[in-house]
Amino acid sequence: MFSTFPFLLAPFLLGYLLGSIPFGLLLTRAAGLGDIRNVGSGNIGATNVLRTGRKGLAAATLLLDALKGVAAILLAAVLGHLPAVAAAAGAVLGHMFPVWLSFKGGKGVATTLGVMWGLAWPVGAIACASWLLVALVLRYSSLAALIAVVVAAIAAWWVTDAQSAMLLTLLVPLVWVRHHANIARLLNGTEPKIGQRNDTSPSGA
Repeated sequence: MFSTFPFLLAPFLLGYLLGSIPFGLLLTRAAGLGDIRNVGSGNIGATNVLRTGRKGLAAATLLLDALKGVAAILLAAVLGHLPAVAAAAGAVLGHMFPVWLSFKGGKGVATTLGVMWGLAWPVGAIACASWLLVALVLRYSSLAALIAVVVAAIAAWWVTDAQSAMLLTLLVPLVWVRHHANIARLLNGTEPKIGQRNDTSPSGA
């Protein structure tokens, strides 16, 4: 156990550093839009970037935040599967709690999605399909994201290995906690539906 810890620490830190790159903040600043943390919810994810009205920037943020998870896994996989899982965990935590932004990051959906694709593409596909189905039927982006991570985590126990499934299961409560404000609005009926504002990407990515 103790000999395994330092072996996994390096890939975890690699994943954390990759995950902590705040693409939403960097892209909006590069586009001359100022600090995205002063817009809307103040979140650095794709949903809040979309509130600037720049759909291209929001799409780029979503893609890059997802690729952080994929890249962390691919780089760590040269050491083995368990280091890749450690890197995946680091990437999501880095996105949610980046040291460069006083540990105030995104809600983790896009990076979690990237981790799902990186660890087991069928899980990523199930997550995307679940999000799309719920979003089309119920029209709530945040609810679609919350349900998608649960469905994908459950499916992971049947379509991938135990280590990956365990990590994806542990990420579910983290994603839900980061969506506490969305959950409160869903419960009191004030969460905007897709189309009521510029909100068409997985919530809080």
